Amino acid sequence: MKISADALLFDNDGTLISSLESVHRCWSRWAREYGIPAEDFARVELHGRPASDIIGDLLPAHRVPEARARIDELELADVAGGGVVALPGTVELLGRLPVDRWAVVTSANRELAEARLAAVGISPALLISADDITRGKPDPEPFLLAADKLGFAPARCVVFEDAPAGLAAGRAAGMRTVALTTTADRDQLVADVVVKDLSAVSVKATEGGLEITAGE
Repeated sequence: MKISADALLFDNDGTLISSLESVHRCWSRWAREYGIPAEDFARVELHGRPASDIIGDLLPAHRVPEARARIDELELADVAGGGVVALPGTVELLGRLPVDRWAVVTSANRELAEARLAAVGISPALLISADDITRGKPDPEPFLLAADKLGFAPARCVVFEDAPAGLAAGRAAGMRTVALTTTADRDQLVADVVVKDLSAVSVKATEGGLEITAGE
């Protein structure tokens, strides 16, 4: 499938990088520390959502700030443990893009997102994190903010996501979407096109913007 666009907006974890080992370690430890029953923890969707929203599903509201600070501490410390890797196609694709035509839009806080990206040698000119917004995915606010800061109309932006919540946010923002099957089954992903990972995506810069080819 070919898509003409002005800018590309990438989710981070599960799209550009994988930190699933780190996430599992840290959140499992966090749940034990806070006495979260295993059955309650298993019912909560961790991927693609801001940490505060996840914690809010498990603890009373007055405990969220303290618990959020603790998971942030655990995840940041764990980056050095080697559990972060670039997913196939990530480095090659980003290296071909004009720096002012793409952004990373993540549900993680800025410090953690920057640390994970730096661990694989990625330094985006624009990063939208949980610290920049009031409503996280599946709300469209993060993607709309990225489009605004890049200076392009939402309809001319393409979202790359692996999580249903992120894809819902992209659709709600009026953007075209490309889903990656890196963390979810294909039948869970609603998008304009579905690919295995970014190795199945190529981009050509033209005078009028970007020409994307996405497909297996």
